Amino acid sequence: MATAAAHDLIPLSFLSPGQTASIAAVLGASDLVHRLREMGLRDGAEVQMIQPGRPCLIRLGNLRLGVRSDELTGVLVRPGAWA
Repeated sequence: MATAAAHDLIPLSFLSPGQTASIAAVLGASDLVHRLREMGLRDGAEVQMIQPGRPCLIRLGNLRLGVRSDELTGVLVRPGAWA
């Protein structure tokens, strides 16, 4: 399976409402990365932006999560990776 080039990745907070993506990387301070991963935001997880802004409302599986948009800038996603 081919991997996407780094230029194909965008921060999760940049997704438009309804847009879906697959998480490619979670970067940042270790405490923030740990907290985001505990919430389920891990490499390979499928997400959908419900409402961008402050906070961003995202769907992760059957969960809806409200997360500050600045905390999502280190979550890099591959848009349109699933339907």
